[in-house]
Amino acid sequence: MNLIDIPTEQTTAVTDLFLSLVALVVSMIVYHTGKARDRKKARIWSWAFGLLAVASVFGAAAHGLEITDRMRYILWQPINFCLGLTVALFAAGVVYDLKRSTLPRPVLPVFIGASMVFYLITLLVPGIFFVFILYEAVALLFALFIYIFLAYKEKNTGYFLMACGILISIIAAVIQAANSVHLTFIWEFDHNGIFHIVQMIGLVILLAGLQKGFKDLQKNNN
Repeated sequence: MNLIDIPTEQTTAVTDLFLSLVALVVSMIVYHTGKARDRKKARIWSWAFGLLAVASVFGAAAHGLEITDRMRYILWQPINFCLGLTVALFAAGVVYDLKRSTLPRPVLPVFIGASMVFYLITLLVPGIFFVFILYEAVALLFALFIYIFLAYKEKNTGYFLMACGILISIIAAVIQAANSVHLTFIWEFDHNGIFHIVQMIGLVILLAGLQKGFKDLQKNNN
């Protein structure tokens, strides 16, 4: 099995690997920081980032290896499945903050059910990535509205950082949707590679927001 010889696919694969590493580190830090302060919140967000890390590893393989269309289709199955669950858990984390550290019982099953519907659509209509862009956009816009509302209402820096991280994630999604985006800086990057780089920045800011939230919880409990 050889590496692909298309420059933009090579940089997409490499940035996917870096995104996976960043997501994994963020997942571990979130759980380590939050488990003693709000274990449920820590689990929701660490699983969301962890699943993104898994999806990115498979994404690196799908973009970076010279493989058959059949094999690429197989690799996209865990990508779509994990991305769907990532968005579902992300939305659950937003509701958890909105409801002041509680999660109504129907919320998680409904969101996971939505992720399964998304995955089913990708099976019925393979190769149409805009379905994920639409699914992700709904969750991100919902999250942005909620965290702007909470930041204004609570005057909380953590919520402001969450809103900033989500805004950057939205910008990343817009870049990914724009197939014409191309950049040459030492190497060639297409819309996917640039998306990965911008999304990494968003993840770091989301981590800062979550850590601030966990520290605030600790202060309130003392």
